[in-house]
Amino acid sequence: MKKIFLCCAAGMSTSMVVNKMKQAAAQKGIEAEIIAVAMEEFDNTLPKYDCCLLGPQIKYKFEEFKKKAEAAGKPIAVINSMDYGMMRGDKILADALSMMQ
Repeated sequence: MKKIFLCCAAGMSTSMVVNKMKQAAAQKGIEAEIIAVAMEEFDNTLPKYDCCLLGPQIKYKFEEFKKKAEAAGKPIAVINSMDYGMMRGDKILADALSMMQ
């Protein structure tokens, strides 16, 4: 079971991306738990998940969150803004899975 969390400003638009990612995982037969949280929940969520993807709207938080993620041994990246805007759940899922290899 892969555990991925997306972090954004409030969790609204990102929850739609999460649904697209879940659909892509189901189509590929990949067991994944994927959630979206607001950036205030980052510290509490990080230890429970395998990797984190940041919404493009909070990429300014990347360096701060990267330090915390590295200390916890977890990969982190910013979602490609084009993939995010186009809701390409399959592409974003593939990016997340490749980070966990």
